[in-house]
Amino acid sequence: MTIRHLRIFIEVVKEGSMRAAAAKLYISQPTVSQAIRELEEHYGVLLFERLKRRLYITDAGKKLFAYAKRVLKEFDELEEKMLGLGRREKIRIGSTITVGESILSDLINELTKKEPNIEVYSYMNNTRAIEAKLLNYEIDIGIVEGEIKSPDLICIPEVKDYLVLICSTDHPFAKRKTVKLKELANESFAMREKGSGTRELFERYMIDSGIEIKIAFEGNSPEAIKKEVINNSYLAVLSVLLVETEVKNSQIHVIECADGAWDRYFSIVYHKDKVLTKGMESLIGIIKDYKDASSRIITDSPSKLVK
Repeated sequence: MTIRHLRIFIEVVKEGSMRAAAAKLYISQPTVSQAIRELEEHYGVLLFERLKRRLYITDAGKKLFAYAKRVLKEFDELEEKMLGLGRREKIRIGSTITVGESILSDLINELTKKEPNIEVYSYMNNTRAIEAKLLNYEIDIGIVEGEIKSPDLICIPEVKDYLVLICSTDHPFAKRKTVKLKELANESFAMREKGSGTRELFERYMIDSGIEIKIAFEGNSPEAIKKEVINNSYLAVLSVLLVETEVKNSQIHVIECADGAWDRYFSIVYHKDKVLTKGMESLIGIIKDYKDASSRIITDSPSKLVK
């Protein structure tokens, strides 16, 4: 059994047929068939059921597929590290939209100062998308605010953050010291998209409180959400870090959750099988030392959301 056998097997699983895998790898179909046969003989198991000219992966095949992906990833990293000695290290950072629009730029700036030979690639999406890319080894490390669900990922909470309910300064809530939770049932909301950690936390809170959210706008851009709040008198829930400018400009009023139920952390996430590089360790250290998110103070006099 060789790395080549595993590459061929993985392509057969992905493509669903030996013919398609052969075309993808630019080799002949008999070569693919032979590689699969040699793997089955080597391990003494059937990897595919062959029914009516179609392949159906067996339970043994599924187990090999899971292991083979990890082995190939480690092998490719070995090749990259050994062949890249003396060259610049690359680090692929994934961040959620809230993190990306609040602290990611600062973190990357600090990283490139500390490690000038590192080449950085960053990707921004919601928590579920970052989780998927980490599991598929498409990024090296993630910084997220949402809940990570896969047991194959290590998640370390580090930077304090909290959500706030926001409204325009012209909204009736902006004139009040307290807002009752049940009053939110009559309001229209601008919401983050499904898969967002921000949305998940707020939805869970509202469901537990027995209150339905009336969604009038849905999107993955905090800037668009803030515009809806300012222009159309919608309510929204965002990280406190994303509304500082609008609060200072008297465009947005903040309502804090009185019971602290919206407190959370930005977390460092990486695959449990990932070998931490020097760049990753440096980034983790920078994130651990980053305290601005928890120490910033809203200049507005926030109202309180009470039950």
